[in-house]
Amino acid sequence: MYWTLELANYLTDAPWPATKDELIDYAMRSGAPLEVTENLQELEEEVESYETIEEIWPDFPTKDDFLFNEDEY
Repeated sequence: MYWTLELANYLTDAPWPATKDELIDYAMRSGAPLEVTENLQELEEEVESYETIEEIWPDFPTKDDFLFNEDEY
């Protein structure tokens, strides 16, 4: 399983929480690249549902990872 920021961004608008099958269905319906579907198929079977993208890819960058002053924009 190989995630990049570009691939993970296809799941940011997914209907969280979601099961593995729901995420695969969402990726296919939303036109995500085949790599996203392949990565999702490699997820563990025993997990009932995923709450956020961070449970799938713990290194997914959050707003806190970027250094910028929101007051300037």
